[in-house]
Amino acid sequence: MQDNKNEIEQQINVEISEEMAEGVYANLAMIAHSNSEFILDFIRLMPGVPKAKVKSRIILTPEHAKRLLAALKDNIRKFEDSYGDIRHSDEPEFPFMNFGGPVGEA
Repeated sequence: MQDNKNEIEQQINVEISEEMAEGVYANLAMIAHSNSEFILDFIRLMPGVPKAKVKSRIILTPEHAKRLLAALKDNIRKFEDSYGDIRHSDEPEFPFMNFGGPVGEA
């Protein structure tokens, strides 16, 4: 007998407010982690402005962080299949910053 989870596709109805649907621009991400969570800070860094603001913070379990990584890889592959390779500069656009704590990469 097959597992019912494999037979039934679960659907989730997701709602989004107009304000949230507009999104928030961020051009820098900082990632930290502990043994139980990943913290993703999305930051807007403007040239010539010495202060950057965290515009959004997302906290994920390690399992969901790994699922997010897989979803991003899949979406980047689909994007590049349609529009060509995403250009990646060898030099960072903004200087590296370290605010202490566990270090991640974005």
